[in-house]
Amino acid sequence: EGGKNLYENEFLTAQIKRLGLDIKHEYYKITNMPNGRELAANFNGTKDNDLTVVVYNFVDMLSHSRTEMEMIKELASDDKAYRSLTLSWFKNSPLLEIIQKAQRMGLKLIVTTDHGTINTKRPSRVVGDKNISSNLRYKTGRSLSFENKDVYSVKDPQDIFLPTLHMSSSFVFAKEDYFFAYPNNYNHFVKYYKNTYQHGGISLEEMVIPCVVMLPK
Repeated sequence: EGGKNLYENEFLTAQIKRLGLDIKHEYYKITNMPNGRELAANFNGTKDNDLTVVVYNFVDMLSHSRTEMEMIKELASDDKAYRSLTLSWFKNSPLLEIIQKAQRMGLKLIVTTDHGTINTKRPSRVVGDKNISSNLRYKTGRSLSFENKDVYSVKDPQDIFLPTLHMSSSFVFAKEDYFFAYPNNYNHFVKYYKNTYQHGGISLEEMVIPCVVMLPK
């Protein structure tokens, strides 16, 4: 409720119509193991589709869990451990089974993602009004106060083709491995979010995404 990704299927359908394509398509969003197993078990039923879109949310959920759960922080303490944990999950996941079935069905497979992530290590103080955005890698709002050396700031969002929420809205993006922290409860906030994976910023790790096209042998 209130999420930003509730209408992906509708947007996909609308885009297909805009492109003037007359194709049969289906959309699946997998957010838990039972959903993944169900799709893997029934994946042969997609063979008549011209396009089947599968959004698999595990890696994103892992990054959020790493922020919130101490056990995950221990298992994925750095980039190497994070990748190792992800690989271990993938080898035993319904997603691998889905990919193997797609290969046997002779399908073209395109693998991509919507954003990357970065391990944030250094806090940067930011102050704004009560409507300031909550993301740790960028802030938008009115009357923003921040550390200039830590950010890329944009006074007029339209200069970089971003929406203006208010007449005096501006954007700041955290550079490198910084994350934004408020002066209130600063030490608690820093301890909680330091060495966590975040996204929403403008680092190469967050902005450069893979697009891999695979054909069955």
